[in-house]
Amino acid sequence: MPTVSETAETILIVDDEEPVRKTFREWLQGANLGCRILAASDAESALVLANQNTIDLAVLDWNLGAGNDGLQLLEDLAVFNPDVVAIMVTGYAHQATPLDAMRMGVRDYLDKNQDLNRETFLKAVRRQLERIRPARRERRLHQSLVAFRAAVEKVLPLVQAAAALHDPVPLPAAIGHLFRFLLRTTGARDGILFVRSYEAGRDPAEVCRVYDRNGAALTADLVPFARSLAASVVSRQETCIMNGLVPGKLGELQPFEQGRRSLLAAPLNVGAGLQVVLELFDKDGDGFTEADRRLVSAAAEFGAEMLRQALAERQTQQVLFDAVGAALGVSDSVAQSLRTGPENRPDAPPPEAVLRELREGFGANRDSGLDADETVRLAEAVRVLAVKHGPSAVRHCIRLVESLRSLLDDVTGTGERMRDEG
Repeated sequence: MPTVSETAETILIVDDEEPVRKTFREWLQGANLGCRILAASDAESALVLANQNTIDLAVLDWNLGAGNDGLQLLEDLAVFNPDVVAIMVTGYAHQATPLDAMRMGVRDYLDKNQDLNRETFLKAVRRQLERIRPARRERRLHQSLVAFRAAVEKVLPLVQAAAALHDPVPLPAAIGHLFRFLLRTTGARDGILFVRSYEAGRDPAEVCRVYDRNGAALTADLVPFARSLAASVVSRQETCIMNGLVPGKLGELQPFEQGRRSLLAAPLNVGAGLQVVLELFDKDGDGFTEADRRLVSAAAEFGAEMLRQALAERQTQQVLFDAVGAALGVSDSVAQSLRTGPENRPDAPPPEAVLRELREGFGANRDSGLDADETVRLAEAVRVLAVKHGPSAVRHCIRLVESLRSLLDDVTGTGERMRDEG
């Protein structure tokens, strides 16, 4: 006998005639429908089986004897599984009440005295299984998503509590606090923060951002980092003073550096793959002093830690959301590639070359704190969801993930920070 899956549909045969039960069971087993088959001789034993198993399709005798009828039994079976449907087998077709029966779950009639044979019996069973199976998949998917949402809702109070206990300073606020302190203590009139990140596998690999004294992002046509004054400061790894700013002395001047009278620039050791330079401009009098250099050097260590937390929070959140987006994005193409050969099961994993490429992409930013293998598992879970349950399930998943992202953004303040920084 073929092995039956634990998630297979269960068919229950209920008839008070043992030869009928035996015949129906043999027909079903011989048809290799992939279902579990149970049999009972009366309503009492049928309800015992229903208490132990979820009955999807019931093949019921209209008249079970001893005062019992199939409709009453079907109503009792629905207590255990409201979605149960039935095929009614009767020698008294004229007694059938189609409207009541349909409401109670009867989907077909077979007349013992006329059209009941192996072919008509199996045709009726297959017709009902074709309706039952998609409905069962949809219900299981819905139950899984409800359970997932319930689990997320249980975790959210912990996230909120953790955010309340340890809420990283938003990047604009961190920059603003740092500059307010330095401008007040050094007497400088203005300042900027230059941030350059580099990732070899990214396009473009180099990204440079500039923030003003209030933490707002500046837009400008920047000189390439390698030729810039900031690159010279990073290479020296020391605070530099230029009273009487001379173009080209330490590198080409950026638009926001041109026309300045004096400059004090300090490198901040924020993290791997990041070069951060703090620049102060235009101190009155004779310009910046050695005391200013020592003060800014000391402040740079404190500022680096504050910026490290702010940047790491933003970077980690963005990498996580990018990973989810990438998982959804690759699911269709990977699923399509798996369908190209009939020998491949739809839920089989992608070729190792595809998984290796995903791991390399997700693992490119090693400072994000994310595990590339775990991220690939997320991508694979979404792909299998798409293959097994179709576009509607994926759309439901997308809505759920976006809802979770929005909720976490609100809890952690990430969404507002990224809007402020964008």
